Amino acid sequence: MRKRFNVTGSCNPEWHYMVDNAKRFKAVEDLIDMGEYFTINRARQYGKTTMLQMIWRRLSDRYLIIDCSFEGVDDNAFSSHTAFAKMFARQMANRLEPRCIEEGLVNIWQDCTAKDLDELSETITRFTKMSPKPVVLTIDEVDKSSDNQLFLNFLGMLRNKYLQRSVEGLNSTFHSVILAGVYDVKNLKLKLRPDAEKKYNSPWNIATDFNVDMTFHPEEIAQMLGDYENDRHTGMDIKAISEEIYKYTSGYPYLVSAICKIIDERLEADWNLDNVQQAVKIIAKGENVTLIDDLSKNIENNAELRDFLFSIVVNGQEYSYSMVDPMVRLANMFSYIKENQRGKAMIHNLIFEEVLFVYFGNKTMRELGERISPYVPNYVQNGRLNMEHVLTRFRDLLHEEYRDSTQAFVEKEGRLLFLTFLKPIINGTGFYYVEPQTRDNRRMDLIVTYGQEEFVVELKIWRGDKYEQKGRDQLSEYLATRGMDEGYLVTFDFSKNKEDREPEWIEWNGKRIFESVI
Repeated sequence: MRKRFNVTGSCNPEWHYMVDNAKRFKAVEDLIDMGEYFTINRARQYGKTTMLQMIWRRLSDRYLIIDCSFEGVDDNAFSSHTAFAKMFARQMANRLEPRCIEEGLVNIWQDCTAKDLDELSETITRFTKMSPKPVVLTIDEVDKSSDNQLFLNFLGMLRNKYLQRSVEGLNSTFHSVILAGVYDVKNLKLKLRPDAEKKYNSPWNIATDFNVDMTFHPEEIAQMLGDYENDRHTGMDIKAISEEIYKYTSGYPYLVSAICKIIDERLEADWNLDNVQQAVKIIAKGENVTLIDDLSKNIENNAELRDFLFSIVVNGQEYSYSMVDPMVRLANMFSYIKENQRGKAMIHNLIFEEVLFVYFGNKTMRELGERISPYVPNYVQNGRLNMEHVLTRFRDLLHEEYRDSTQAFVEKEGRLLFLTFLKPIINGTGFYYVEPQTRDNRRMDLIVTYGQEEFVVELKIWRGDKYEQKGRDQLSEYLATRGMDEGYLVTFDFSKNKEDREPEWIEWNGKRIFESVI
């Protein structure tokens, strides 16, 4: 069977192209060897199940690995202690058979008649003492049951047994317990009953922190592409492609593999920078992409999270990357944000940023209707984007339609209006993203690519003549870092006595800048 890139389920190195997980696995192995209990809590499709499968494949010679999952477990299993004990015993027996028939270990669970957690605890002790190897329990998809008080009681029972190991011996319970899910059960916010106030519970406060970096770095992506190239001989520039993939994904495992899979299977294995961007567009559309669907659902269902992400994406608001803030912690748990070099929260990757811009932009389009329609000839001439015409038309449109009636709206969301206006013009051929190091509530550098050309558009809020000159300085300096001679400066002026100025080209610090004040 020919190897392929995998984006569904766990990955197997014999079947799939994978990054080398040796360092990540070694960190997990060390935790297991020390007898730690922990949760692999990462966002959706971040490699959790693949790591559990690696544990089973690589450590089964030293440990008795029992890999359970609560996905698909009937709700009736959580209706009573007896039902839960029966479900857990059945899972244990199914995972042990036929491996442990000769030791008779499976019989302990097949014959289990535990009616409550105390009796289930006694069965666990009898089982682990009888096992010739230390027993490691892994439970995948714990999120499916994490809002159930009975499940929390079960974790509390495992916690108590862990604490008693110093008295009853290390083999009196599971040597290590590993939970896998999006939520960190140790700090889980729950609503246990319909009439209950949301609160924090710590049934897992004996668990050690899981600080293993699960993201894929450029050199790891290059290694995976190198394995592919050894088989396929496409002639790709591995270093350039891996860095481009990382630029758009920030190493989010699913997104990395999805780009590779799309290029390999849908773009005729033509590995070039344009096709990396084309794959990004396909993913960002969200068609049959569970990860993007989850992002949409989460912000639809949580207005506070939606407003938080809007303030970062559109308004350039900066928040300290501190888990003391519940919104920062929630967005971080879903991997919607990460920490930038200045200790502030930023959107995790350019694909998520594109999806969020489209989400908020479409909402704006529905509210404004055809008044912001960009469909006028000459934006693209002979296959080249005429950015000067784009900015001039955008200025004229706002002056015609929104100067008075929606000034407050434009002041708050001028950037979003421009991106909403730009999106259909470049859609299908171009792409845009925000330079993360220049994003704040006063300045945003937008990088627009169209065909083989790249445009830098700085979006600013008017703060007076002094800041206007500073904006020109910042743009000319940024153009110099990119080796470019021309750039575009859009300034949103919401002062009462603003001067009506026509867009114009100016010379500034050796650079040509097209300046448009709106």
